[in-house]
Order: sequence, then structure tokens, then C-alpha cells
Amino acid sequence: MYLYRQLFTKALRRRHFSQAAAAVVHQEPLDLAPYTYLEEFPKPDPKYAETILAIPRSTSGRIVSAKERKAGRVPGIVFEQEDGQHGGNKRLISVRTNQIRKLVNHLGRSFFLSRLFDLEVRAEFESEEIVEKIRVLPRLLHLHASTDAPLNVTFIRAPSDALLKVDVPLVFRGEDVSPGLKKGASLNTIKRTVKYLCPADIVPPYIDVDLSELDVGQKFVMGDLRVHPALKLLQSKDEPVCKIMGQRVSEQRKSK
Repeated sequence: MYLYRQLFTKALRRRHFSQAAAAVVHQEPLDLAPYTYLEEFPKPDPKYAETILAIPRSTSGRIVSAKERKAGRVPGIVFEQEDGQHGGNKRLISVRTNQIRKLVNHLGRSFFLSRLFDLEVRAEFESEEIVEKIRVLPRLLHLHASTDAPLNVTFIRAPSDALLKVDVPLVFRGEDVSPGLKKGASLNTIKRTVKYLCPADIVPPYIDVDLSELDVGQKFVMGDLRVHPALKLLQSKDEPVCKIMGQRVSEQRKSK
């Protein structure tokens, strides 16, 4: 079983986003049943089913990366699953800055990092010669601290036999009918994402959190989340996701 480690370190004027795919687990042999999205759970919006175009990059380093960014490209890496934690079996690529910026702006950062994409590596962007076409999951994204311009992006291959550790975003619904919120209480959001082990074919784009029955003092824990039965929670089921805070508690928090 292999776990991927982060390859990029924090740098000046960079923000670090790695919410989606903290690691990939690949077992040999791995016998996964064919999985499909179920009707009662969220599935990726086909509106954003976009192929990310890339070109090979032969070298790495700060100078090379700076030249790529100046040319309107984002330096990136595609990791293989085998032995990824040692940095082996990887492909250096560059992707178009405008395409990554558009996807991040449309989806949101955490949703971009929890969505599968087709990645098409061509000899040149305008070339018809396809070097490789694979399905990937964005694992790591660096954005400029001031401009939000993408600086680096890392992808992990996501074939059907892969198990992906994914920080899945939470979407809160039912605020308008929550008994506690209708009484004037406030929602204390504790978690924005929850980590699951997901078969690559059914990575959820998000998870719904139903607040419609929560009253004052009640909380929603990770074990209450409804997900595809093939997903495995990698955090404590008793860990709170959110809580309806009474007015007095809310006022005390504000005064601190």
C-alpha cells in the first residue's frame, strides 16, 4: 500500500490548497467491483466535464517554472500510483493557466480538488499528436496569495482500480426550515470537508448536510453523513460537522 506525500513546500506569497486528494492507495492485487453513482447521492455535473490539455515538460526548477508562468502556462506533475511517495514514475507537464483558472473559478477550489478530469497530453497544445490521455484527480494546487493566479498543480492518475483519499466538500442545506435557526440560533460550522476513501469511479463532488431537523443545541456528526456505501470514512464518526448554537452561547463567543 502506497501513500503519496506532498512534494511542494510552502513558499513566500503562496497559498497551499490540498483539500481533495491527500493520497492515493493502490493495492496489489486489487479486486474492486465496478461502481456507479447512485441516484440518491450527488454526482459530478456534466457541465464541467472538461478535458484538461497539457504538454510534456522536460525539466523542473524555479527558473523553468517562472518561464512557464510568463508564457501563460502552469507547471504541473502527474503522479503514477506505484511508489509515488519517493517521487518516482512521474510525468512533468505544463497546462494552460487560463483553463485552470476558469475551472477553479467556476467550481471553487475545494470542488476542483474533488473532481475527476480527463487529461490529454499532446506534443504541443495545437498539435494533433496525443502523447497520453488519462483520467486524473487534482491533488494539490498552489495559488498566488494576492492574485489567486495558479502557480503549480499536481494530478494523480485515477484508473478504476484506484482507491483515492479525498477531502470531500460539504454543502449545507435546510437552513430555512431548521427549527433551531428559525428560533434565532446560529449555525456553527466546524468542518468544510470530510476525508473518505473512495473508489475512483465514484468520487463524490460534494456531500449534502441536511440541517432541516436540527434544533438548538443539536449537532451533526460525521457518522450522520449519507454517502455511497462503498465509501469509507477516514475520520471519527463522532467528530462534529456543525452545531446549532443558542443565542446566549453565540453572544458569549462574539464578546470574546
